[in-house]
Amino acid sequence: MSNYIAIIDDEPDILELVSLNLIKSGFRAKGFSEVESFYRSLRTETPDLIVLDLMMPDVDGFEVCKYLKNHETCSLIPIIMLTAKTEETDKVLGLELGADDYVTKPFSPRELVARVKAVLRRQGRIEPETKKLIVNDTLTIDLEKYEVTVDGKKIDLTSTEFRILQLLASKKGRIQSREQILSFLWGDEKYVIDRTIDVHIRHLREKLGNAATVIKNVRGLGYKVEDIDKG
Repeated sequence: MSNYIAIIDDEPDILELVSLNLIKSGFRAKGFSEVESFYRSLRTETPDLIVLDLMMPDVDGFEVCKYLKNHETCSLIPIIMLTAKTEETDKVLGLELGADDYVTKPFSPRELVARVKAVLRRQGRIEPETKKLIVNDTLTIDLEKYEVTVDGKKIDLTSTEFRILQLLASKKGRIQSREQILSFLWGDEKYVIDRTIDVHIRHLREKLGNAATVIKNVRGLGYKVEDIDKG
């Protein structure tokens, strides 16, 4: 599963340029010309990284950054600020608000893609070519063989259980709502209620045994995967 990158910029040419170059590099990319439409998209899918233009007409980019960093479900999303502003104070403010990198216009698409990869690598997030998700010393997910092992022992999971674990592990430390999990599993063709996810999670935990503690239930919000505390 490739990383999903959201691009927020009011210039259609920039959106197309950045999206095409990210897609060519193996990412999934979606452009947003308005901040509000991006906010609405968060209800169904959380991006692995955001490329954010500071000079948006509807909401200031600094405010977007502040909003994301103050919300639990979005606070860990890395942000690369993209702007024509070159003043050092703007760069410092963006970084102080939680941005991970800063690219000024005009820019090289290849450089931006390299920055995206570097930030994802620093964040420990899965990259497109990754064949295994190593959650910790105990739990490993082999995406190529479609296998999960706990302490080296293969665990038999259903397809749905595997995909839920894959989603949570690929977004390690970030909460996924039941609605987001349903959308990942079945897209728009959802014929089940969100509480079905709780049943799948319960069965998944039972099968994972000692490794089940990596799956955390965040009351009222959803689920996430975290490392087992090794003390």
